[in-house]
Amino acid sequence: MITATLDHYLLLSAALFALGFLGVLLRRNALVIFMSLELMLVASTLALVAFSRFNRTLDGNVFVFFILTVAAAEVAVGLAIIVALFRQRHTLQVDELNALKH
Repeated sequence: MITATLDHYLLLSAALFALGFLGVLLRRNALVIFMSLELMLVASTLALVAFSRFNRTLDGNVFVFFILTVAAAEVAVGLAIIVALFRQRHTLQVDELNALKH
């Protein structure tokens, strides 16, 4: 049986974070950018839990609990903003959502 080490968890966390970062940089759809930001947040919480587990403390788990609580509120507000922008402009393309042009 193969056991996962801290390096495995951190490598997975770094890969997820890089994937989210590339999604933010390369995509132009506001919803995809929002999901990529959430993926980056999940990657950081994975690293916190991994450090917490391998240090045998609960500090990282407590931080993750608060991070996920704030993330749930952020998702509600972020999706409400995206829906409002879509209703007003009828698009989710970031290039067309520049508020200073109108």
